Amino acid sequence: MEHVQWTVTAALWVLFVAILRLSTAEEEVLMNTKLETSDLKWTIYPQSGPEWEEVSGLDEESNSVRTYQLCPTDISGNHWLRSTLIQRRGATQVYAELRFTMMECSSLPTHHRSCKETFNLFYYQADSDEATPTHPPWMENPYTKVDTVAADFLLRKGGERKSNIKTLRLGPLTKRGFYLAFQAQGACMALLSVRVFFKKCPALTRSFSYFPETVPHTLVQQAQGRCVDHAQQPGGQPAPPHMFCGEDGQWVDHPTTSCACTPGYEPVDTDVRCRACPVGQFKSGPGAGQCQPCPGFSNAAVGGSATCVCRPGYHRAPSDLPEASCTKPPTAPRSIVTQINDTSVTLEWSEPLDRGGRHELSYAVECLRCVAPGGHCSSCGDSVSYRPAQSGLTARRVVVWGLLPHTTYTFSVQALNGVSQRSGSEPASESVNITTSRDVPVPVPDIRRSRATESSLTLHWQIPEQPHYNILEYQLRYCEKDKQNDDIGWRYTETKTNQVVLSDLRRASQYEVQVRARTMAGYGIFSKTSVFRTLPDEDESHSHLMMTGVLAAIGLLLLISIIGVGVYCFRKHTRVKDPELGDKNGQYLIGQGIKVYIDPFTYEDPNEAVREFAKEIDVSFVKIEEVIGAGEFGEVCRGRLKVPGKKENYVAIKTLKGGYTEKQRRDFLSEASIMGQFQHPNIIHLEGVITASCPVMILTEYMENGALDSFLRLNDGQFTPIQLVGMLRGIASGMKYLSEMSYVHRDLAARNILVNSNLVCKVSDFGLSRFLQENSSDPTYTSSLGGKIPIRWTAPEAIAFRKFTSASDAWSYGIVMWEVMSFGERPYWDMSNQDVINAIEQDYRLPPPPDCPTSLHQLMLDCWQKERAARPRFAAIVSALDKLIRNPASLKIVAREGAGPSHPLLDQRSPPPLSACGSVGEWLRAMKMGRYEDSFIQAGFTSFELVSQISTEDLLRIGVTLAGHQKKILSSIQTLRVHNKSPSTVRY
Repeated sequence: MEHVQWTVTAALWVLFVAILRLSTAEEEVLMNTKLETSDLKWTIYPQSGPEWEEVSGLDEESNSVRTYQLCPTDISGNHWLRSTLIQRRGATQVYAELRFTMMECSSLPTHHRSCKETFNLFYYQADSDEATPTHPPWMENPYTKVDTVAADFLLRKGGERKSNIKTLRLGPLTKRGFYLAFQAQGACMALLSVRVFFKKCPALTRSFSYFPETVPHTLVQQAQGRCVDHAQQPGGQPAPPHMFCGEDGQWVDHPTTSCACTPGYEPVDTDVRCRACPVGQFKSGPGAGQCQPCPGFSNAAVGGSATCVCRPGYHRAPSDLPEASCTKPPTAPRSIVTQINDTSVTLEWSEPLDRGGRHELSYAVECLRCVAPGGHCSSCGDSVSYRPAQSGLTARRVVVWGLLPHTTYTFSVQALNGVSQRSGSEPASESVNITTSRDVPVPVPDIRRSRATESSLTLHWQIPEQPHYNILEYQLRYCEKDKQNDDIGWRYTETKTNQVVLSDLRRASQYEVQVRARTMAGYGIFSKTSVFRTLPDEDESHSHLMMTGVLAAIGLLLLISIIGVGVYCFRKHTRVKDPELGDKNGQYLIGQGIKVYIDPFTYEDPNEAVREFAKEIDVSFVKIEEVIGAGEFGEVCRGRLKVPGKKENYVAIKTLKGGYTEKQRRDFLSEASIMGQFQHPNIIHLEGVITASCPVMILTEYMENGALDSFLRLNDGQFTPIQLVGMLRGIASGMKYLSEMSYVHRDLAARNILVNSNLVCKVSDFGLSRFLQENSSDPTYTSSLGGKIPIRWTAPEAIAFRKFTSASDAWSYGIVMWEVMSFGERPYWDMSNQDVINAIEQDYRLPPPPDCPTSLHQLMLDCWQKERAARPRFAAIVSALDKLIRNPASLKIVAREGAGPSHPLLDQRSPPPLSACGSVGEWLRAMKMGRYEDSFIQAGFTSFELVSQISTEDLLRIGVTLAGHQKKILSSIQTLRVHNKSPSTVRY
């Protein structure tokens, strides 16, 4: 009983509706005899003898009404009264309110033992007013009985005159109209009035969503709504809002997705409508918030504004919220102070008078080099460096290095905040001019290497031309490449000449070197960085490195080979000990200390099994979204599980309905105790249980595509044989795991296999095989030893002797294979259970489905061996399917028509020919293609002569898009053409 197949029971919905009513139901009257002023002209049967008599009378308010009376002296006959045709106006469930009086039998003058104090109510459906005095026949069979109506108050001589009122429900109605029929079999009564009506949910506005007037066509009718004007759904909710209308005309629950007022609009009347924000106010986001006055230096000139526009000269930064005030750029920094030190200058300044109304404030420095004071200037570019940085400064101080001697510079300091770039104008700045000393030495030209050893470098450089001063000495600094950090890591040395020897260096290492000159005015700037390498050079060491790499690779390959041989020998030895060792995935190795399934009913306290095998989940982690079905124990829902620290995921939630017994609770949780022992990719995964609160719940992974049988029927012909074999391989792998754990499933069938969005099949329905439902939709057979068994999937020894083993599961797996390859066809079609048992006892087996590969049908026959010891084990089945997957060409060998074991009862593989059916609709229904009957008729294919000429293009135009359905229909037509049978003799 998988979670996607369960349907909601009426009792739970009645309780659900009673709790969550939101509005008063509206009624639409289809007929009311109290409002009729002329004869009703209803049909009476029989016409002779005592019969219903139409008379005029007065009701409780003294209004004239038309009534029918009957009080026969011969009370042993049937007396019928039928109304005129009542149009149902789209309703599928209607109510009949009957007001009547009835005489007490003992008060009648001629009391007879056949006298009754009840009458029967029937209805008959029709698309047109087809009733005549003789049609439909005056008997119960063509009518649908509503109820036998008994009087609460009976009239007696001298007693109080009091009428009865009964309201009865009719339905489901499918045709355009219906007749009411009253049958009296010995009652003396008067039918005072009949009011026929249906209930509908009135138009409703809730949570800013409007839902139109809705007539329920089912137990719970979904109604689609829309957001009210100036409201929208929150992001991530593409589906329109919808609610549920109960059959009693009451709205149930709140909208599944709610709407909210759009930006610029605020809610009015709680959650009914949205009103535009007035001028001067705004609302930035959707939701239930109210409009707010515009923040500082902004305004909203029109109503319904989502933001307020900044006034001229004011702006908002991209990171500012709409609720933030508008601000402006800061004014310029003030009072720049300079301090020149040879080739560097220190700049300091005061902050602006006006920060623009913002907290953040930074500075940027721009450097221009000028030919002469007041002359042409150009950017300094990369020729100078800034400490700590050129821009993004938060402190009001910067040092500029690398200035040229005897050169004029202009420095500008800009003040910036978050809206400076949005102002569209240059930031305010303060400038200052400086000129460096002419005696500072010029930079030294490039350094070159004279000689190198493994631990030293001999370097030299060209003496710069000095027209006005003498160079006193040179300072050289060096360090290993990429290991300096600002001034940290450098090593310094001085020399009087233009040559130096650096010693104590690392072998085969790179060094960065810079040099500068010193005069009486001080040091100049360092030269560009040069990189030199100690011996051996990279080219010289390349051959040594290559040899080392080759030797290392050879050693690694040798080690891998030794490990591989050891693993191979170990696996070979293990397979000899147990040929069924391990699944293909390699994660379920069986050996000494194998994990074996433990029956939770062996525990003295079954609750202990739940605590041992199932994880308890906090109910606050679970959010139920919708009811998707119902089962033996309660509702089945889809929801979300969000455990702190883990990703949120969808789960299926089985709940235990209230009022349960302790045995029901134990049986319900036994499935979790069983499922919690399994960990396999092809076994449904248990997330946990909730037992500490009500209702008790079991949480499993959510399988999007539901049960395998219905999924295949929905996608008939859409999968290739290799895809179907992949599904079968997954099921077999899961069953192999269960058999190795000594677990017998007992109820393996396609309906108990679930499919996720990736087409992965997983075995489900654990523990319930010992509690098979007597009212199951699947046929069962009561064995001599008691208990219910699904005959069509069960092995002969399990039917006869209740011998359930992994071998009987293998028989059931063969039936699942047949279901998969026939795209969800019912095993043994419409044969009775006893016919199935007799056929199997006579060694008849199911024939191959259409286009079934021969190898797969042979594997099915192996699973259906009468001797259970002769059936393949699941490990062998997995191996056989793996071989087919590795050799897809073997799947192209298809069993010939009529090949293999057969039996007249089992020979139902081909669709019926046209000539074997009485109409086009009958022919389609015989092929289980009845869904297309209306489409064929609307397209004009109403006769067999036209149908026999149908092509693939015609089928696409009709709406038959599934390849499997096209093939089945065309195959039936082709059979007729091959045998030269004329379809023109049969018409629809």
